[in-house]
Amino acid sequence: MPRWHSSPISIPASTTDDPAPQTAAGRVGVLRHREFRLLFAGQAFSVLGDRIVTIALPFAVLSLPGGSAADVGLVMGANVLAFGLFVLVGGVVADRLPRQRTMIASDAVRAVVQGAGAFLLLTDRATVGSLVVIGLVYGAAEAFFRPAVLGLVPQLVGPQELQPANALLTLSMNGSMVLGPALAGVLVAVTSPGVVVAFDAATFVVSGITLLRLRPRPVPPAAGQGFREQLVGGWREVRTRAWVLGTLGLFSAYHALVIPAIYVLGPAYAKDERGGAGAWGLISAGFGAGAVLGSLLALRWRPSRPGVAVAATILVAGSQAVIVVAPVPTLLVAALEALTGACVALGFTVWETALQQHIPAEAQSRVSSFDHLVSVALMPLGYAALGPVAEVLGTGTTAAVCTGTTLAVGLLVLALPAQRRLTGVPEGADGAPADAPVAAADR
Repeated sequence: MPRWHSSPISIPASTTDDPAPQTAAGRVGVLRHREFRLLFAGQAFSVLGDRIVTIALPFAVLSLPGGSAADVGLVMGANVLAFGLFVLVGGVVADRLPRQRTMIASDAVRAVVQGAGAFLLLTDRATVGSLVVIGLVYGAAEAFFRPAVLGLVPQLVGPQELQPANALLTLSMNGSMVLGPALAGVLVAVTSPGVVVAFDAATFVVSGITLLRLRPRPVPPAAGQGFREQLVGGWREVRTRAWVLGTLGLFSAYHALVIPAIYVLGPAYAKDERGGAGAWGLISAGFGAGAVLGSLLALRWRPSRPGVAVAATILVAGSQAVIVVAPVPTLLVAALEALTGACVALGFTVWETALQQHIPAEAQSRVSSFDHLVSVALMPLGYAALGPVAEVLGTGTTAAVCTGTTLAVGLLVLALPAQRRLTGVPEGADGAPADAPVAAADR
């Protein structure tokens, strides 16, 4: 393994082969960089595979002898469980080792396990147990990939191109939300779920090949400490920055309350009051279209106060719990969901850019791992609790509590001085991260 440069840096400097662009030259122009083009192409293909397999996998489970909705939950939940258990480990590894190699190893493992799943499905040898095991391995491998991505992007583009780069990666994910379900439906109808899983395996091969061809600028690995010390060091980067800690608290509320409310209460309300799955599909499509528009907006608009922008957009997104059960026409709900989708895409793009600008390069993957953890850790509890709570309080009241609680947390986060002071300036005048940890009295 080659030794990386050991001098501390926050954002890698540009080279003569990869010049730093002017601010106005961002946007789609970031694709002129060969390294980012490779990453973008590989990830656009890979996330499309992820989307279609998410649609096809439940049908694969239900096609098994005796397959039930509970079995679908077990298989899908195995992925999330393993991801949550291993994501902090993945963050430490991605900061200790070259992120590119960490991502390649993750792609290789996921290609193998998805290939095995496709083989079992196509030969009628699959069982619920085998698919659960595959889901566990897949989720564990993904836990190493996601934290590494955030840290890799600054190694491929200049500081002023971080937000356009993040916006394009988000655009590929949101675009797959629109294209993926339609493509999955055709593939499942014409072929079988096993073929769809095989296609997903192939997308990881493509992603791995593009990553192999990358030549990212080197960054110093995390200081030579043990695993526990590095994990604690990553948490220190979070807790000493009030804007990071506050935003993660807001994300926890959003993922624990609003997301489960959308997918538990929304479909049930659509079935009872809007005529069924067609109405819910229209509402979901509205959110997807809005998310695409939000990603396009993030290509052009760079807020001067990213902390305020992130909190404000998630405040708007928090209203989704109430929107999806509102007694208003379905078209209006779809339009409102488009607005929230745009806010979600814009908010998370600005958030990732802020982390890349203000967290030291050698700690970015560990901080990203805490970000991913809070996004999934409480979500299963929300899914488990929302149904019984709604039976007691009623759908409308439960949705209002979910939205109201999230809005309250968001307003508290907006009240934090550090959240309002955060700027989009990548580095301070002394070259240190612009928001180096401050004393408790200042937070």
